[in-house]
Amino acid sequence: MNEQKPALLAQSIVELENWMIENGEAKYRAKQIFEQLHRGISPDDMSNIGKKLQEKLRASFHYHLPEVELKLVSAIDGTVKFLFALADGNCVESVVMKYEHGNTICISSQVGCRMGCKFCASTIGGRVRDLGPDELLGQVIAAQKEIGERISNIVMMGIGEPLDNYDNVIKFLHLVNCEAGLNIGYRHISLSTCGLVDRIKMLMEEDLPITLSISLHAPDDETRSAIMPINNRWGVAELLDTCRAYFAHTGRKISFEYTLIAGKNDSVENANKLAKVLNAHLRSRTETMPIHVNLIPVNEVAETGFKKSNKAAVAAFAKALEAKGIRATVRRKLGSDINASCGQLRRAAMKKD
Repeated sequence: MNEQKPALLAQSIVELENWMIENGEAKYRAKQIFEQLHRGISPDDMSNIGKKLQEKLRASFHYHLPEVELKLVSAIDGTVKFLFALADGNCVESVVMKYEHGNTICISSQVGCRMGCKFCASTIGGRVRDLGPDELLGQVIAAQKEIGERISNIVMMGIGEPLDNYDNVIKFLHLVNCEAGLNIGYRHISLSTCGLVDRIKMLMEEDLPITLSISLHAPDDETRSAIMPINNRWGVAELLDTCRAYFAHTGRKISFEYTLIAGKNDSVENANKLAKVLNAHLRSRTETMPIHVNLIPVNEVAETGFKKSNKAAVAAFAKALEAKGIRATVRRKLGSDINASCGQLRRAAMKKD
């Protein structure tokens, strides 16, 4: 990655228009270039802009689309997992999941992660660096080119904590939503956070109609702090109160992710505690916030030693939540034959190196 030059793929149409004017080029060229970039066309391969403009672009910007280091395709459900190599040699993962309503991509927001969640492979080894808007966008463009089909939905739930890379993520959201580019609607984008309360409040003020997902994973501070260090800064009560404020301001429902770990947080007692705390902080007599808990049996990672809950425990947990008025669904595991859970490919590549 070239730190001296800005990334061409990170430029908005307005920024490109300003550059055109400053460099004596026709303003309309900006939209031409923007449209082609978002189709995965390198500036050197744009036949309609001329050699001189191509040279100017090379002198002012750097351009690099993530390259496929490894591609795995599930024989079970068609899920495609990519290990993408970035310009500096670092790697990140993206997963394309195929549904009847269209293709969804789960992208990474950082190389590594510093949040330290005990059950997560992505955080082992810590955070190396943030991804730029071009690298976030590049995962979608490169995957779309590779599968030869349109990607219509984005989940920001891959390697990294999106709100820990706030400015780059916000710019990416604007770029990917642009009508002249990939034109993916905000309502088709979901962003997952482990609970950075200050950034959730900032996101609330952006007024972007995306779906917010909260990685909760425990019903109380003692249990949550033991597996998620972020809880030592912002506890369960403060996090849930912020979620209620977010819903009141945006009108956008929030999904709560709950990873079930055998013997840690998967008992019926835990489920009853979870229902009680969610109802207490998110509902009142005059105002009812829709609550949906997405239950996820933990991905077993050798370094953590955690084991996934058995089917009976998962079913009992969901039933206990439903009895308390909390909608609960169990996430269907896609790409089980290619180990499509996040962080595994990158870890394997790091060990190999």
